[in-house]
Amino acid sequence: MIYCDYQATTPLAPRALAAMLPWLERQHANPHSAHAAGRSARAAIEVARDQVAALLPTGGTLAFTSGATEALNWALKGAGQGRIVTIASEHAAVLDTVGALRAQGREIVILPVDRDGLVDMDAARDAIVPGTALVEAMLVNNEIGTIQPVADLAELAHAAGARMLCDAVQGYGRVDIPQGCDLIALSAHKIHGPKGIGALWIRDGVTLAPLLHGGGQEAGGRSGTLSPALCAGFGAAAVLAAERRDADAAHVARLFEAATARLDPAWVINGSVDRRYCGNLNIRREGLDVNRLMSELRDIAFSAGSACASGSGRSSHVLRAIGLTDAEARSSIRLGFGRYTEREDLVNALDRIERAAAMQVQNA
Repeated sequence: MIYCDYQATTPLAPRALAAMLPWLERQHANPHSAHAAGRSARAAIEVARDQVAALLPTGGTLAFTSGATEALNWALKGAGQGRIVTIASEHAAVLDTVGALRAQGREIVILPVDRDGLVDMDAARDAIVPGTALVEAMLVNNEIGTIQPVADLAELAHAAGARMLCDAVQGYGRVDIPQGCDLIALSAHKIHGPKGIGALWIRDGVTLAPLLHGGGQEAGGRSGTLSPALCAGFGAAAVLAAERRDADAAHVARLFEAATARLDPAWVINGSVDRRYCGNLNIRREGLDVNRLMSELRDIAFSAGSACASGSGRSSHVLRAIGLTDAEARSSIRLGFGRYTEREDLVNALDRIERAAAMQVQNA
């Protein structure tokens, strides 16, 4: 199997697995218990908390969650009364949540994006005005890799008296997170950590209504028993991301260059080429039957868009938001690569995709 779906999830780093194993094999205490074994588990969680927070702005507290979906729901639903402003190309965890809030009577403004996937800043200035409670933006888009001007949006938010929520899932450990963010959502399995754990970073002085009620074990009042194993894996992955940031970035840049040089001119890149995380390559070809292509190349893992929307039958809302027709969106594929991707594997995958796609179009 050639794995080219890094936006959906990343391979677990061996160091993250090693950090988890003791807590899975023999150290089973509840980290919220007062006895010595519980305190030891709690200490491991606090180490992991510091490790994850080390890549974030200063002046805040990190609360572990079950994943970024929970973190985003908590931030959006707990922000208090007032308008929420977000972007048309955001993740379903945001758009579905604000849709539910709108159904309850909340004022929601969804900003358009241009062909590159960048937010319309004129529309943002018109929408982010006093009375706005929260502005939300994804740092790196999960489908097309576009890097949004989060710092500029944060300035607008603060000028209007609003908070800035950043979905940093795809950018954490890879792209600088602006200091102006008030809330930051993370996911471990996008940085070679385990699935089932994420976090919400909350700036000092920001309060949120609880999303989950119970023991209030975590910072900010998040309830639920934490897994020391998952926390330790997240922390180890964060440390590794910091250590390898420059090397990973250089490797990904070389892969992107090799991939784009390999593309036939019939392929078009979706989203910005310049303001883009290079580990994402979203491309389209006229007349391509993506479902057939994926069926023919079962030993290559790539996607037709977000894993969270797979099986829905709908074309990508992100590709439609940047102005693609439904047919163009349905003829697009996404390849994601990173730390453990070998150049030869990526080139081989692209060559096989190219041959299969050319055969399809030729026989159409």
